[in-house]
Amino acid sequence: MALNEALSARNRNSADEFYTQLTDIEDELRHYRAQFKDKVVLCNCDDPFESNFFKYFAINFDHLGLKKLISTSYAGSPITGKQLPLFDVEGLRAIRPVRDVYKVEISEVPDLNADGAIDLLDVEHLLRHDSNAVTALEGDGDFRSPECVALLDEADIVVTNPPWSLIRSFIPMLLEHNKHFLVLGDQNFVTYREIFREIQANKLWFGYNNGGIKWFRVPDDYEIKTESRKKIVNGVKYFSLGRAYWFTNLDHSRRHEPLTLYKRYSPQEYPTYTNYPAIEVSKVSEIPMDYDGEMGVPITFLDKYSPEQFQIIGQSIELAEPMSRYAAKEDYTSASGRVVGGTGKFFIPIGSGKHRGVYQRVVIKNIGDKS
Repeated sequence: MALNEALSARNRNSADEFYTQLTDIEDELRHYRAQFKDKVVLCNCDDPFESNFFKYFAINFDHLGLKKLISTSYAGSPITGKQLPLFDVEGLRAIRPVRDVYKVEISEVPDLNADGAIDLLDVEHLLRHDSNAVTALEGDGDFRSPECVALLDEADIVVTNPPWSLIRSFIPMLLEHNKHFLVLGDQNFVTYREIFREIQANKLWFGYNNGGIKWFRVPDDYEIKTESRKKIVNGVKYFSLGRAYWFTNLDHSRRHEPLTLYKRYSPQEYPTYTNYPAIEVSKVSEIPMDYDGEMGVPITFLDKYSPEQFQIIGQSIELAEPMSRYAAKEDYTSASGRVVGGTGKFFIPIGSGKHRGVYQRVVIKNIGDKS
């Protein structure tokens, strides 16, 4: 598929049209500030005139001690020049390329308006008057295009909200190019083999602030069926999401904080799976403190995972043996009692020859101090 065709398909994917609020970016980035000094930052899925990622790094350029900031747009963006422009776009028509596919590169943000402070007005002045800051891209701005990959090779850290439909290629590409990164995604991405194997290898982990409700700007025609998940502020539509997690390979303090364990193991409370030799732990808060074997825990565990305390063995979709080896099909069910498929899922015995399937599990082993 040609890159521009892939981008058109991407634009039809609803999750690719979520645009991050500045407050969420600020709340997360403050935990990594020291790691940005003298670094080249690339926002490679961000229209510079629309993106709050670009805005954050532009106004904090000197505070972070950045070496350079690069931001690129892509063809067919559903919001370019339509919602919450970073600057007065009409006033910038003269410097914007005829094509809406371009890059912005900033190597310094001087106090151009001489007001004694470096702020967004200085960035605006820079873009208005420095013809070298904004240049057209030759292609469609796809992060996989040769010119965008060349920018990736120049960068030290990538920070963005990438197209979620392409996350299976986006994060592996960053790791392949040995880049540090901080990107937003869906919590359930951890179940993808391409993502999970990097988490298991301790090359990727969750960021600092995860879960809770985040509000994302969406295009005007984005359909939101649940009223409580919709709001309109100054004519701009927002959609709430509780599964938005930060994915990163930048270190932070939370990932080295051990879980406080208080429960003790008993075979009655922690049954062993029928089709894999591990025990079921239905709540992360109830991981037993005194169990040395393998345990299946909810994927929410990964937000509390400390590599010094636990080893990640694998995930149920890869480890579970087919239930056909252990019981007749009518004897393994879902929690509601409905007969379900018996592959890629752990089952626990519930008596009378029946077995109940559990949701996706991460298999772990306690390697920390259990005293």
